[in-house]
Amino acid sequence: MMMVRRGLLAWISRVVVLLVLLCCAISVLYMLACTPKGNEEQLGLPRANSPTGKEGYQAVLQEWEEQHRNYINSLKRQIAQLKEELQERSEQLKNAQFHASDAVGLGRDQGPPEKAQADLLAFLLSQVDKAEVHAGVKLATEYAAVPFDSFTLQKVYQLETGLTRHPEEKPVRKDKRDELVEAIESALETLNSPAESSPNQRPYTASDFIEGIYRTEKDKGTLYELTFRGDHKHEFRRLVLFRPFGPIMKVKKEKLNMANMLINVIVPLAKRVDKFRQFMQNFRETCIQQDGRIHLTVVYFGKEEMNEVKGILENTSKAANFRNFTFIQLNGEFSRGKGLDVGARFWKGSNVLLFFCDVDIYFTSEFLNTCRLNTQPGKKVFYPVLFSQYNPGIIYGHHDAIPPLEQQLVIKKETGFWRDFGFGMTCQYRSDFINIGGFDLDIKGWGGEDVHLYRKYLHSNLIVVRTPVRGLFHLWHEKRCVDELTPEQYKMCMQSKAMNEASHGQLGMLVFRHEIEAHLRKQKQKTSSKKT
Repeated sequence: MMMVRRGLLAWISRVVVLLVLLCCAISVLYMLACTPKGNEEQLGLPRANSPTGKEGYQAVLQEWEEQHRNYINSLKRQIAQLKEELQERSEQLKNAQFHASDAVGLGRDQGPPEKAQADLLAFLLSQVDKAEVHAGVKLATEYAAVPFDSFTLQKVYQLETGLTRHPEEKPVRKDKRDELVEAIESALETLNSPAESSPNQRPYTASDFIEGIYRTEKDKGTLYELTFRGDHKHEFRRLVLFRPFGPIMKVKKEKLNMANMLINVIVPLAKRVDKFRQFMQNFRETCIQQDGRIHLTVVYFGKEEMNEVKGILENTSKAANFRNFTFIQLNGEFSRGKGLDVGARFWKGSNVLLFFCDVDIYFTSEFLNTCRLNTQPGKKVFYPVLFSQYNPGIIYGHHDAIPPLEQQLVIKKETGFWRDFGFGMTCQYRSDFINIGGFDLDIKGWGGEDVHLYRKYLHSNLIVVRTPVRGLFHLWHEKRCVDELTPEQYKMCMQSKAMNEASHGQLGMLVFRHEIEAHLRKQKQKTSSKKT
C-alpha cells in the first residue's frame, strides 16, 4: 500500500508541476507582449506637430492593439489545445487503469488503478527490451532463429505452411487479417500525425505501403517492420512496431534513402555457360535497365569455357553500356565458399552491400530493394528464403508445351516450395562479412559453407533477418551428387535433389501411375459394357 501511495503522489505531483510551469510560461509571454517598446522604437512614431499628428498616433495605436489582440488569441488557442491534450491524456490514463486492473488481476480492494497501470506499462516496456528488437541474441543453432513472415496489402508469404496453408495466400483467418490491418493503420496514423509530419507533407495512405515483415516471439510479443514509399524516388519510410501481448508500441521511425546504395552481386562459377547466359538476360533487364545501382563480380574457376563466359559479359557490356563488373579467374577445383570469399575481399572501394548469388537464381528489382532495406552495417544481415521451382517437365507434363520462364515463376503449392533449408543467398555488408571471419575455406565442393557462415551470425550480436521473399527464385536444374562429396555433403545433396522434383501430390501421381492407369482402364471397360 505504501508503494501504491508513493506512485500516486509522484504522478499527481508531476501533473501539478507541469500545470504550474505552463501558467508561469503563459504569464511571462503575456507580460513580454504587453511591455511598452523602448526609446529606439518610440523614435519611429509620428510627432505631434508632424503632418500626420493625432491621426498618426491613433493609427499606430490601433495597429498595436490589433497585434496584441491577435497574439492573445493565439495564446488562447494554444492554451485550449494544451487543455484538450491534457484531457485526452487523462481519459487515456483512466481507460488504461481500468483495463490494467483486469490484466494484472488486481481488485478494488488490492490497490488503486494507478499502481496496476504502472505495473502493466513497466511490464510491456520490459517486453520490448527482452525481445530481439534493438539487438540480436546469441543462439545455439540455426534452428533456434525465429523467422519473419512477409506480407503486402493482399498476400501473406509464410514459412510454416503445414497441410492446410499455402506459401502465398490471402490471410483467411480473421485474427491474422485484423492483426496486419491494425499494424498498417497504426503506422499510417503515426506517419500522418501532426507531431511527426511537416505542414506541407502529403498524407500517407494504404497505397503507399510496400511490404512488411513480422515475427512473433511467443513469450514476448510480435515485431512488425513496415515499409512505405517516401516523398522521392529511392526514398522509403520505415516504422518498427511491437505488440507486447497488448497495444502496439512505436519503437522506431526511419527515413531511408537508397538512391546511392550500391549492391555488389557476387557469382561463383565453373562452366555452365548456358545457365550464365540465362542469368545475364535477367541481370540486364533487372539490374542494368531497372535498378541501375549494381556491380557484378564473377569469380570463375578453371579455364574451360572461360572465354565463352567472358564473351557474354563483354557483349552485355557493349549492348547495355555497362562497365560496373569485375571478372576474377581462379585455378583449382570449384569451391563456392572460396569464390564468394575472394569476390567479397577483392572489392577495394568503401563499405559495400554484398549479395551472394548463384547462376541458377532469378531475382526482381523489388528484391534488390528488399535486400537494401533489411541490411545495416554492424546491425543486420539478411538471409531471405527463396522460392524453389519444381521440375517444369513434371509440373507441365500434361500441357502441350512448357510456358515461358516468366509465366512459370508463380508462388503456388503446385509450382515450388520455400527453400527454408538453404542459406546460400544472402545480403550483408562487406564489413560484417570481414569481421565475422568470412567463409570456411577448408570446405570444398557443394554445400556446408553457407550454413557455417549463417551459424557465425547467429552466434554474434547482429540481427539475422530470415523471411520468405516473393522476388527471389531458384530455377530448377538437374542435380548431380558426385562421389567426391563427403557423406554429410552427399546426404544434403540427395535431400535437396528429392525436394526439387515435384510436390508430394505430383510425386505420388508418378509413383502410383500404374495403379491410376489400371483404374482408368477398368472404368473405361465398365462404361463400354454398359453401352452394349
